[in-house]
Amino acid sequence: MADQGTRQTGGRGKRYDNVCDTIGDTPVIRINRLAPDHVTLYVKVEAFNPGGSVKDRLAVNMIEAAERAGTLRPGQTVVEATSGNTGIGLALVCAQKGYPLVITMHDGFSVERRRLMRMLGAKVLLTPKAKGGVGMVRLAESLAHANGWFLARQFETPANADIHETTTACEIMADFEGERLDYFVTGYGTGGTVTGVGRVLRKERPDVKIVLAEPTNAPLLTSGTAQERGEHGAPASSHPSFTPHPIQGWTPDFIPLVLQEAVDSGFYDSLMTVGGEEAIGWARRLAAEEGIFCGISCGATFAAAIRTAESAPPGSVLLCMLPDTGERYLSTLLFEGIAEEMTDEERELAASVSETP
Repeated sequence: MADQGTRQTGGRGKRYDNVCDTIGDTPVIRINRLAPDHVTLYVKVEAFNPGGSVKDRLAVNMIEAAERAGTLRPGQTVVEATSGNTGIGLALVCAQKGYPLVITMHDGFSVERRRLMRMLGAKVLLTPKAKGGVGMVRLAESLAHANGWFLARQFETPANADIHETTTACEIMADFEGERLDYFVTGYGTGGTVTGVGRVLRKERPDVKIVLAEPTNAPLLTSGTAQERGEHGAPASSHPSFTPHPIQGWTPDFIPLVLQEAVDSGFYDSLMTVGGEEAIGWARRLAAEEGIFCGISCGATFAAAIRTAESAPPGSVLLCMLPDTGERYLSTLLFEGIAEEMTDEERELAASVSETP
């Protein structure tokens, strides 16, 4: 018989028909060692989604909304431009539903992303990094037009923010029902999270202050410069305030149409910029001191949350979005200096005892 202090589980109380049904309901976890003493800081860990990121939500809703509308036919090829996480989510969903998938992605993103998508059955077409996000969007548009494929349009589709309104925001409302919540902190890639959650918080919890963060090297919103747009609200060109940054998944070289709703509707109360080194530092500390393994964009969002927490009134409660897992960053700066072979200290420990007692 198990000791009364032993952890036990009882199952989820239901079985799932397919992997897509496991998307969402990600846990909110308290930060115990890294948070300032005068506040309570929680993180919503999207790595618990089956594809390892928040983009699984967007991926399944883009496909299912198109199925309902009849704009995606059975067996039709899906094509999309992505920095990786949306592509991984789409590859997972398309594999389960039987749609061929073609991804366009510039060659500056981590190789793990390409391999994961290909493992899930997708074809990955690389564009030059110098052409940025706009370059990979243009290739996806051209392929869709030439072949009659379904273009998912993650940066423009209403299905993006809608899924965060009906899942992410509802989960937050349920997890903090009857409880204090003072700040919600997030970054942006497409803008779906801040827009969808902002719709609900502004209506149901207007006292919650929404903090939005973007890279120091790409202060698109901070600049106040409007985005030039073409057909369907897609970017007509790169934003003039963009320069390359290491926070993969955060902030393409344009302001997405989905994010524009949050800007126009005032869905955030403050805006801050985060540098790449700071983002990497906090991602490493989350792993080493809290056991939460996540990517660079998580570290960037957490940096914004820590800064917010430091100046927040005593007793404040904060929730920070952590959008993905760290495993797709193995070849990036996040793991630079992390040894593959034993360190001198490890060799010394190994040699300190004989192999057998």
